[in-house]
Amino acid sequence: MTGQFLGEPGGGAHMDDKAAIRINVGGFKKRLQSDTLSRFPETRLARLLHCQSKESILELCDDYDDTEKEFYFDRNPALFPYVLNFYNTGRLHVMAELCIFSFSQEIEYWGINEFFIDSCCSSAYHCRKMDQDREDWDDRSDEGSTTSSFDELLEFYNDASKFDKQLLGSARRRIWLMLDNPGYSVASRIISILSILVVLGSIATMCMNSMSEFSVLDSEGQPTEDPRFETVEHFGIGWFTLELVARFVVAPDLLHFFEHPLNAIDLVSILPFYLTLLINLVVESTPALANLGRVAQVLRLMRIFRILKLARHSTGLRSLGATLRNSYKEVGLLLLYLAVGVSFFSVMAYTVEKEDSEDLSTIPACWWWATVSMTTVGYGDVVPVSIAGKLTASACILAGILVVVLPITLIFNKFSLFYKRQKQLEIAMRSCNFDEGIKEVPSVNLRNYYAHKVKSLMASLSNMSRSSPSEQSLNESIH
Repeated sequence: MTGQFLGEPGGGAHMDDKAAIRINVGGFKKRLQSDTLSRFPETRLARLLHCQSKESILELCDDYDDTEKEFYFDRNPALFPYVLNFYNTGRLHVMAELCIFSFSQEIEYWGINEFFIDSCCSSAYHCRKMDQDREDWDDRSDEGSTTSSFDELLEFYNDASKFDKQLLGSARRRIWLMLDNPGYSVASRIISILSILVVLGSIATMCMNSMSEFSVLDSEGQPTEDPRFETVEHFGIGWFTLELVARFVVAPDLLHFFEHPLNAIDLVSILPFYLTLLINLVVESTPALANLGRVAQVLRLMRIFRILKLARHSTGLRSLGATLRNSYKEVGLLLLYLAVGVSFFSVMAYTVEKEDSEDLSTIPACWWWATVSMTTVGYGDVVPVSIAGKLTASACILAGILVVVLPITLIFNKFSLFYKRQKQLEIAMRSCNFDEGIKEVPSVNLRNYYAHKVKSLMASLSNMSRSSPSEQSLNESIH
């Protein structure tokens, strides 16, 4: 250890193997022989044997007393007997009363590998650690859900409170709640139902307009839009425009109005109609720009985005959007698995089918077949004909099932979490009563709440009262 601090004055670089060092772990004092510590040179206490200066010592311990030649460690003294037992026996034992998370952190601090856990405790330790990791993931998910829900509720109250300082604030707040919170009142439910019917009607007319049974020809024999469908379209655009303008007028914060995804969807749903009108006017006034008419046709197809307006009235659609927004890692993992599988099986199919099937005579053609097979779609337009090709297809289909199922399970768990959170948030918003003004939202410190849960978990360290052979060996190490 430290020839300068633990050995005799003027000592060499290393201590005598029979020398002892004094340590103090959170008030628990013990003398340890250097030869016992040197058996495990990678541990923290053994590394102290090679320190040559006080600065190097303080890198390994929290304090050092020059007078008493004592090393101080600010660690939990209740866990140190397990470390002592390790130096005496060379094995680690884990009591059932211990918190696995704390024990794992403690042995990591002392530089002891989990490999030294004895066979009698190893299986139970790793099982409990895996269970703890699973519980930690659930707690983090619940914490994220609770924190996010609470933040959204605070934001809701904050927006509602902004009307108190505005002209006609009370009336605007009632209209805002009625338009932005379906189910808040009878009037908001009626508006929500009407908006859903208009969206569905607009989508239905767009679909029927593409059918030959409903096609109408103009005087020149060119297909034109049915006047009945055009009337429904204009009514829908008028309703969507009125709805968006009304929400914008009564919004608590006009500058950040379109930052909300649902408001942006409302804008996108009506923008193609007005752009189409503008393009038609330009084409009529300037025949040279007739090609712009094709742009108008593309914009007309963008009316399908109106279906996204249903997200304002559907908890499931909003939860799905939140799930996809927070599951980019899982989605990327799914795409990676599919890309690897498609590349592998397309080459396999090309190898065994290039002489027997013209449809699988190139690797790019095999990509299409592998993609359809791995996603279990199975169009049947391209199929292998040889026995080897059919066996390859069977393996591709089975691999596709496994590849798709694994990430989908993670995404589904997140969807369930967000759906539950969204339902709780809607219930909380609908129960708010602003008739008597905004009441102060109680202050809640979520970190203190979860810190309390951790403290209750750590309290189990002080309840080690059960006796076992491993515990008796610990007691012998102490005394």
